[in-house]
Amino acid sequence: MEDSIFTKIISGEVPAYKIYEDEFTLAFLDVYPKNEGHTLVIPKIRPSVFVWDLDEQIYSAVMSTAKKVAVRQREVMPYKYVHMAVVGTDVPYAHVHVVPFNETSQLTPSRGKIDHEALAAVADILRFE
Repeated sequence: MEDSIFTKIISGEVPAYKIYEDEFTLAFLDVYPKNEGHTLVIPKIRPSVFVWDLDEQIYSAVMSTAKKVAVRQREVMPYKYVHMAVVGTDVPYAHVHVVPFNETSQLTPSRGKIDHEALAAVADILRFE
């Protein structure tokens, strides 16, 4: 598999607004968020393109991290719900989107200029200590 933006984030070649990391997974803010706090959870291995192709241990680690992030989003952000999506087509690397929201209209992605100041502020709120 070729390097992707995610492999470059894992290696530190590309910066990211990281909020959680453990031995198997990394969670960081999407730079084109559907809503404030939109987080991507990825395995820290060179995986297949789809989450469903991960071995059981890595799949479980990704889903466990996604749950941790969702619970954290509800604890520290002003949202009632959390949407989780496994898409796998936007970046050729297994990943899960975790998006806090109050109304489904908030699940439309932003594709304008990246707001680094806003992302840094949200990462500070969500980051696990």
